[in-house]
Amino acid sequence: MNSSSVKLNYSPQFFLKSFLDLTKARLAISVVFSSIVGYLLAVDSFDFYTLTLLSIGGYCMVGASNSFNQIIERDIDALMDRTKNRPIPSNKISVNTAFYISVILTLVGIVVLYKINPRTALFGAISIFIYTCLYTPLKPLTPLSVFVGAFPGAIPFMLGWVAASNSFGIEPGTLFMIQFFWQFPHFWALGWMLHEDYQKAGINMLPTRKRDKSTALQIVLYSLWTIIISIFPVTGLTGDLRLSVTSAIIVVILGVVMLYYSINLYNKMDISAAKKLFTVSVIYLTLLQLTYLIDKIYLWI
Repeated sequence: MNSSSVKLNYSPQFFLKSFLDLTKARLAISVVFSSIVGYLLAVDSFDFYTLTLLSIGGYCMVGASNSFNQIIERDIDALMDRTKNRPIPSNKISVNTAFYISVILTLVGIVVLYKINPRTALFGAISIFIYTCLYTPLKPLTPLSVFVGAFPGAIPFMLGWVAASNSFGIEPGTLFMIQFFWQFPHFWALGWMLHEDYQKAGINMLPTRKRDKSTALQIVLYSLWTIIISIFPVTGLTGDLRLSVTSAIIVVILGVVMLYYSINLYNKMDISAAKKLFTVSVIYLTLLQLTYLIDKIYLWI
């Protein structure tokens, strides 16, 4: 892309909006929320300074990943209705500017997370590397990119625990697995909704490359796995990560709702059912994390 073709606008409002779009602010904020919940689950008393560092560092790392992703996929984004108005394909930000922003966010994010502890910075850096250097290049090549992308996508929930404990064990590992399995019904529902749009860019996000019963069945099965791992802490086998029986029942109810919409997609095989599942999956993860957090707060008091 020729930088001279970029529509120059130096107003703070324009730059802020472009920056938020480039870093996918809503997604980044949801990721930061996951990290904060993971941190609060690990501590008996929290430190606002550490929470602030985790929030800033977490946003920088996610923002850098999203920005690098949009640089790499700028030609693909221009072909898709969903992404053609992003800052780079719409000529609001040049590739060079986006690259500088990405590098600065990466460096700031690593330094800020390192101030918490080295392991937090390490996992943050691993997340950027996998998302940018593995997941993004694989998207046009194979639906297995969703599996690869699930690794950086699962790091935020566990990152908060690592920030609190400076260690990796069964507790952050369990948080990682919860968000790892959850991503498959979530992103395959999105892939189902936007299948034609993705095909314009030569991308297939669905495991069988099409909207068929096999894909729908895999969505159902991964929904089941998500429920199982989400209630596993009630067994007492996950160290300091605990879940009361009452909260486990709530989590099961939330999971059954998501499973219902997964089965609904399997039965109806239409975009409307996929949209409902996508929305429910977002609500599920948020409510699950809040349930875990409220359960921990109850133990505090």
